[in-house]
Amino acid sequence: MPLQNRVDPKANIITTPARGAWLGNRGVIHNVQQQIVRPFKVKAWIICALQFRGRHREVMMPDRWTELFFFDEATAFSAGHRPCFQCRYQDHQHFKTAWLKGNPQYGFTDKTPISEIDNIIHAERITKGTKVTYEDQLQKLPSGTFIELNTEPYLLANNSVYRWTSFGYEDAEPFLINQTVTVLTPKSVVNTFKAGYKPQIGLPEKP
Repeated sequence: MPLQNRVDPKANIITTPARGAWLGNRGVIHNVQQQIVRPFKVKAWIICALQFRGRHREVMMPDRWTELFFFDEATAFSAGHRPCFQCRYQDHQHFKTAWLKGNPQYGFTDKTPISEIDNIIHAERITKGTKVTYEDQLQKLPSGTFIELNTEPYLLANNSVYRWTSFGYEDAEPFLINQTVTVLTPKSVVNTFKAGYKPQIGLPEKP
């Protein structure tokens, strides 16, 4: 039976037989019965590579950080995660540089610890167990951003929107240019995309 270890764009940890393209970490959030008992333990929610230096982990071992999985990187960002410093060093550095460029209002520099950025993202991702969202016009949002339409998560990409499922995206749908929508991806992360970070998106490549 599948474990409850996949993450959707609303940051929920769900049960599905679908596999993930990325590994995630929010600290130790499961018990000895391999059940999720809390949504997070730490503010550093990270996105890791599935493979790193030949290391192997048994999923949900007692007192070890809980392995979570994402369909693609855009999903992980929408949930409030960011690239790992260790196994994705270059992506981490690129993310931090773009985050600083996209969010100058905080006065952070390249010397600012990533924990300070984590604090900002944490306030944008969840409060009292509820996903934080905000409103914006669709045409102002960059590719890779998740929005909510009719309570469902949709990915914005290729001038279209795609309904998310745990196995992938449904066919593209058109959208209204001037439509105001509910945004799921944390605001500072959306600004990071605008500043040049391009998240991996699990859409089929165009022929």
